Amino acid sequence: MAAAQGGESHAYDQLLRELDGWLRRYYGRRLPGPAAEDARQDTLLAIHAKRHAYEPSRPFGPWVAAIARYKWIDHVRDASRFAALSLHDDMPMKDHGETAISAITVDDLLKRLTPAQASVIRLVKLQGASIETASGATGQSAALVKVNIHRGLRKLVALAACDSSYSISGGNFADRGD
Repeated sequence: MAAAQGGESHAYDQLLRELDGWLRRYYGRRLPGPAAEDARQDTLLAIHAKRHAYEPSRPFGPWVAAIARYKWIDHVRDASRFAALSLHDDMPMKDHGETAISAITVDDLLKRLTPAQASVIRLVKLQGASIETASGATGQSAALVKVNIHRGLRKLVALAACDSSYSISGGNFADRGD
């Protein structure tokens, strides 16, 4: 390390190779495979970052061992925080597929309404907002909010029922007198 601090790149390369082998053995006995590899790399980076702090008058072995030990403690601490739980095959799990499909279907139907109708239906009927809140959020009067909800719901019923007498492009009910 003293030679590496003096600028000898070959000495630093050899030092890193020797440390790499020693750290593989050190962590291989203390940590599982992937964690041992992570700890080895973290330690090599720490040694590289702190190489200027090494004092050549002091022994190198204990300096490196202390860094390796602290990195080992860090990895053990991290592993205990993120301990994996085993999942059992008989663990009950809810199927949310139908709910997701329903939400997509409703969203697709709402896209077929005018933006004014879709926004107030989302606010009042889906999110539970009051008529006054929807009025304030959309800039529509309370009366217009009610009209847009009524007309939008009628249009949704027709779309959902695939009513052939409904004209989507004109937005009118044919043959009904509406």
